[in-house]
Amino acid sequence: MSRSLIAAVSLLALATPVPVLAQEESPSVPETAATTLPEPPVADRRPHSFTMHGITVEDPYHWMKDQGYPEIDDADVLAYLNAENAYFEAVMAPHQALIDTLYTEMRGRIPENDASVPIPDGDYEYWYAYNEGQEYRLWYRRPRAGGEDELLLDENALAEGHEQFSLGTIAVSPDARLLAYSTDTDGSERFVVRFRDLATGEDLPDTIADTINSIIWSANSDAVFYTPVDENWRAKVVMLHHLGTAADADREIFREAEEGMQLSIDQTQSRRFLVISAGDNVSSEARLVPLSDPTAEPILVSPRETNRLYDVEERADTLYIHTNDNHVNFRVVTAPVTDPGAWTELIAGSDDIYLTGLTTFADFYVLELRERGLDQVEIRGYDDDAIRRIEFPEASYDAGLGPVAEFDVDSIRIGYESMVTPETDYSYDLASGQLTALKVQQVPSGYDAGQYATERLEIEARDGAMVPVSLVYRRDTEIGPDTPVHLYAYGAYGYAIPPSFSTRQLSLTNRGFIFAIAHIRGGDDLGYQWYLDGKLERRTNTFNDFVDVARGLIAQGYTSPGRIAISGGSAGGELMGVVANTDPELWGAVVAEVPFVDVLNTMLDDTLPLTPGEWPEWGNPITDPDAFRLIQSYSPYDNVSAQDYPPIMVTAGLNDPRVTYWEPAKWTARLRATRTDDDLTILRTNMGAGHRGQSGRFQALREEAQAMAFMLTQLGVEE
Repeated sequence: MSRSLIAAVSLLALATPVPVLAQEESPSVPETAATTLPEPPVADRRPHSFTMHGITVEDPYHWMKDQGYPEIDDADVLAYLNAENAYFEAVMAPHQALIDTLYTEMRGRIPENDASVPIPDGDYEYWYAYNEGQEYRLWYRRPRAGGEDELLLDENALAEGHEQFSLGTIAVSPDARLLAYSTDTDGSERFVVRFRDLATGEDLPDTIADTINSIIWSANSDAVFYTPVDENWRAKVVMLHHLGTAADADREIFREAEEGMQLSIDQTQSRRFLVISAGDNVSSEARLVPLSDPTAEPILVSPRETNRLYDVEERADTLYIHTNDNHVNFRVVTAPVTDPGAWTELIAGSDDIYLTGLTTFADFYVLELRERGLDQVEIRGYDDDAIRRIEFPEASYDAGLGPVAEFDVDSIRIGYESMVTPETDYSYDLASGQLTALKVQQVPSGYDAGQYATERLEIEARDGAMVPVSLVYRRDTEIGPDTPVHLYAYGAYGYAIPPSFSTRQLSLTNRGFIFAIAHIRGGDDLGYQWYLDGKLERRTNTFNDFVDVARGLIAQGYTSPGRIAISGGSAGGELMGVVANTDPELWGAVVAEVPFVDVLNTMLDDTLPLTPGEWPEWGNPITDPDAFRLIQSYSPYDNVSAQDYPPIMVTAGLNDPRVTYWEPAKWTARLRATRTDDDLTILRTNMGAGHRGQSGRFQALREEAQAMAFMLTQLGVEE
């Protein structure tokens, strides 16, 4: 999710520049804090406003958007961010021992030496492993018939010398001789594709810069499909690169003309077809290209229709299409490859069952669905009505089809976990129906599931909707008004937050916290309608649900106002900003990670990476006065008011293309200048990272430890 802001540079700001940090305007600091902390930064207010739909909006921190973006070199901007970082470090310094303890605890729950379950694919099986002390993975394979392990790629070597590192895609060619991989070393999510000869271990001269991270091989292993991103970080074209040729000679396969639609690529499970998908969150369109004929004209499956989604699989020249064309919870239709628009219903839509995905295999297909908010996996045959649903043992859990590379298989992988059950990889044998555990997530420092309890509640929202809530806590926790709660939610784009296992949350639950996930509208936890009921003109349901869940937990005796620490990131950070404005008395601490808080300005800026594609989610305030007024009514930055706020910790990434750094920076500045109390407002901007924060399996824990320490200290929980 990408966030940012428009507006011209204020002429007044250009003509009469003023200092970034006007310390004389600093709010008063309590005497006890003043003896240990420096004065907090106070950002300069530079007059800037705009008028649209008859409404004038004041934006005194507009200058924090570097007008050369995506280049960020404005001295005032960098000085402010560095000052905020220095203040953040000063605030957290007295708690460094706690941060170190939390880090040590969380690291102790991660196996130093670890490996994934090998995945068979052709003549080899593939897996990754971690070695003791290493931040990143090593990728291996070995012959299925027996032989030596072969190291394909060492992420640690690739990451050396870089503050940030992310592996985008790793893809072995169909002939198993070549490896394509992509890397990002600054968090900007502009990946560079390289190719490795697996016989020599040497990289080929070919490189492709500025791509999204998907790479699909042609059937004869001499070319790859990829999707570059343009200067606005938009994926608008699919390209074909033949190995041994210059990237500037690559062939264009398909170009998307519609402003709000972005492209992605994948392949069918049969590996017969490349799938080119265009989408904008609510509408989609797919084209197929035979991987055996990569320059063939793409085959349009069905022309795009507003508010219709579909995705495509293939088996024996028949397409299997998962779509919401005539039912909100999706149905499945089939069509011949030769006539892809001739849809015949295979599985009807249901009010009670939400179909979330379908994967075809040679002799069966797997249907993933959600019933009463719980994941289900069904195996179905092509020539009979037999349906086998895999049974899961707990009342609340997260389950789904795991990684299966091949098409003709007699077993599949299933992933399963719950809030008290560590992640488990199973093999499901099709002939016997037997589930066999292949790997159970290990917790080296020790974990006894019997010491923890999980609950699934339903709390009534103010409009009568029943909102599910998943809880986990230690069985010896004394539950009552003094119990601290960590309440988490996301609530956008139809992303469900599963009740999964978290070794990190153990550091809070072991200190007497209840960890709660609010499955609020805006996600699709209870079906696609649950998502629709939390977007556009119904967006405020998301915020109300979260507040009502908190009030419901209080009413049921789990906690009390001021004993709830809340957190959320990106669109979940927007949620944090809204509820901090509307119901500040409920929260004992707020952690907003890369928060989408400058909603109005971002949705008005059609030059930002994802804004046109976001209008179906939030509304288009440029053309729609009602959308303008609605977004303005809840946008966290625009609704900061002179009131007491809870302590607030904010994070940002300087290179973040999704939620641009100035959104959390502007919000922080306005909060500190406007709030009427002396509680903390702190901002940490990762100057070398993007949306996902610090990379590396251990390095990322340090940021998590800071957030947990903030919640613990602000709620007064024993360190």
